[in-house]
Amino acid sequence: MDEVLSAAFAAKEPWAFDDAYQRYGSLLYSAAYQVLDDREDARDCVQEALARVWRSPDSYTRARGALRSFLVVCVRNEAITRLRAKTRRLRVVERVAALPQEHAELGDVDVIERDRLRAALATLPAEQRRPLEMAYYEQKTHTEIARELDQPLGTVKSRIALGLRKLGAALGGGR
Repeated sequence: MDEVLSAAFAAKEPWAFDDAYQRYGSLLYSAAYQVLDDREDARDCVQEALARVWRSPDSYTRARGALRSFLVVCVRNEAITRLRAKTRRLRVVERVAALPQEHAELGDVDVIERDRLRAALATLPAEQRRPLEMAYYEQKTHTEIARELDQPLGTVKSRIALGLRKLGAALGGGR
C-alpha cells in the first residue's frame, strides 16, 4: 500500500494527499511537536509543510525515498524554521514591548526609538499593523485579536509574524 500511496502522491493524485495525512498525520505532528513544544504551532506546522510540498511541483518523487520519511523531514525542517523565526520575532517583540503604549507619552522614553518604531509601523499594511497594535499596545492575545477582527487565528498569527519580520528588518539597521 505504501508503494501505491507514494506513486499517487508523486503524481499529485487528489486522494493521495488525504490518505497521506490520515496515515502519517500523528507521526508528523509528533515530529513538529518535539521541535516546537507547542500543540497549536505543531498543527499549523504540519499543515503548512504538507501544503507546501503538495503545491510545489516535483517536490516529491519516489527516487527521494519513502514518502513517510520524506514528509517527516519536511515537517521537521519547517518546525526548525519556525523555531528560528520565533526566536528572531521574540527579539523584536522585546524591543516593541519596551516602548510605551501608543497614548502614554512618558518623558524619559527614548523619543528617537519610539519615532522609529512608529514610522516602521506606519509602513506596514493595515492587515499587519492592526493586529500588531492590538497585541502590543492593547495587550490582547492572538485569540482575542482573531475574534475581534473576525479572522481565523492562523491568519492573525501569520500577519503578526510577517509584520514583526518587517519591523525587525526596518529597525535592525538603525542600532
